[in-house]
Amino acid sequence: MRISPLAATPFLVLLSPMSVVFAFAPSSSSQFAANAKIRTTPLNAMVDTREQAPRNMQPFDGWLGQCGVQRCNGFQFTSTDGLDWSVMTTENLPAGSPVIGVPEGMILSSNKAKQELEQMSRGGVQDAVKQLGMIGAAASIPEFYLTAKILVEYEREQQSPYFPWLDSLPRLFYNAVSMTDFCYECLPPLVFRLSREERTKFDNIFQVLKKVDIISDRNKTDRDLVKWAFNVVHTRSMPGEDKNDVKIVPLADYFNHGTETEVNFTFDAQGNCLGSASRDVPAGSPIRMSYGCPTNPSFFFAKYGFLDKSSPATFCKIMDITKSTETENLGYDFSKMLFYKDSGGISEQVWDVVLYDKVLRNKPDIRQQFYNAHMQGDGATKQAIHNAFIMETSTRLKTHVDKFLEQIDALNNKGIGKDLNKHPRLPLIMEHNEFVRSTFENVKAQLDPMVMNLARERQMA
Repeated sequence: MRISPLAATPFLVLLSPMSVVFAFAPSSSSQFAANAKIRTTPLNAMVDTREQAPRNMQPFDGWLGQCGVQRCNGFQFTSTDGLDWSVMTTENLPAGSPVIGVPEGMILSSNKAKQELEQMSRGGVQDAVKQLGMIGAAASIPEFYLTAKILVEYEREQQSPYFPWLDSLPRLFYNAVSMTDFCYECLPPLVFRLSREERTKFDNIFQVLKKVDIISDRNKTDRDLVKWAFNVVHTRSMPGEDKNDVKIVPLADYFNHGTETEVNFTFDAQGNCLGSASRDVPAGSPIRMSYGCPTNPSFFFAKYGFLDKSSPATFCKIMDITKSTETENLGYDFSKMLFYKDSGGISEQVWDVVLYDKVLRNKPDIRQQFYNAHMQGDGATKQAIHNAFIMETSTRLKTHVDKFLEQIDALNNKGIGKDLNKHPRLPLIMEHNEFVRSTFENVKAQLDPMVMNLARERQMA
């Protein structure tokens, strides 16, 4: 099912042969609020946040035009199930051409929410923020402001200028915060750790919301409602120009993630959000943005609740490396210690870190020599040490891969026969586990003959 957008009008002003800008009428929050209330389609009295409630896209589509949002010719919402919506183009988009423009007045930001909510509050908002700092969750303060802002707008029902956008948002999420306790039992170690971190962020915000005096007791203690608001913020926000500001841009939040992206976003001097094609986009293509490092699908799975099958690689899942300046300099990072999905290749950083932290742990002189060679760019010395201990390093990697494959099988077996009505995220968890399993099987196919040949060579030496 697809919803066609309003007829698009040209929104470019040609200043010179090499200079193109978006043309916006002056916007303000008050103008936005006034325009947002001019509605032609009847709406529900309040947003139904139950997981199976429909997303009302038609009013949202009309609301965008009323509020001054500008879209390129060919812009179209698309969905295969009516639950998950994304963006595509029906016309060719040249690289650098405008895709969307969203006026500043429509954009929610944690900085603006802070100012608005603290003016409304008699101290409860400030107390909640203070408590977040006291429990070591100061990094979540921007998301707290936006979560509270979403709840305030939810309570305003049709009086909220954001009502059509809120009523178009997902109700059903698949990320870590939405998982049942049993789902956690089926997660591999890295995803489990990332998921616990996400759950802790939510628990902290849910806890301090009780101090907020501008949200009704009924709503701020409704765990499912707060979880919905938190998930809206956590899965649909982007960094602002100010590193301490987090923004949600209605419409920009509809672009899915892609390893290869078609759109980039910037904010102009007036704070308007501008989306431009990052490359030539053929008609009929999805228009996607980047949510982060494409080689860390476990992060996307935990935070956003989707499996990025286009990811070329995944973290090697070696969780017992000693974190130190030395191992970090050698490449101990989730985005660098990789197993490659299709080829079964192993990144250089995996070999370096495992050799240094595991194989050479009881050989301090050689260990230091290896580290110095790495830091000084002495590739010959570094390779010579690798060659001398290749049997030990490859054997450790093989042992890790074999144990992890056994663990994945055990985790998947737990989910067999479970009630999917109670655990609707289980199929995605199993799909994620199978994606990782397939990658590890390809790595095993490289390591098994390698270790066998090295053992034979060593016996013959």
